Amino acid sequence: MAKDMNCAYCVEGDLLAGFGIKITELDNALVYLFKEQSHKGRVIVATKEHVGEMAFLTDEQRDGFFKDMARVAKALHAAFKPDKINYGAYGDTGGHAHFHLVPKYKDGFEWASIFAMNPAEVYLTDEEYAAVIEEIKANL
Repeated sequence: MAKDMNCAYCVEGDLLAGFGIKITELDNALVYLFKEQSHKGRVIVATKEHVGEMAFLTDEQRDGFFKDMARVAKALHAAFKPDKINYGAYGDTGGHAHFHLVPKYKDGFEWASIFAMNPAEVYLTDEEYAAVIEEIKANL
């Protein structure tokens, strides 16, 4: 598996700790809880391979990644009952392909609008993060 030693998803540690907490590793994806939780259950699903675009994965890697991403989305639906999950893939300056899965709620923050990348609204205690992670894991 290719790694970039300057990439938060490849090396994790302090680089990752600034914005996320590792939840699990699936067959084809890495899953992280996004620390900013304005949207309860917001996660990042990253490719295992350090690639900048879906087009650079083999067909098998890409199909497996999207299968894992759907599995995570189903777990979010089961755990948090959102009305919709938004999917965002950006990464102009980051070279590791990943998607933000953002549960949205009809009477909640940013409903019917684009989610902000990092609104800096809701941060949790370590115990609260652990509880959200456990809800996700229980439904994977």
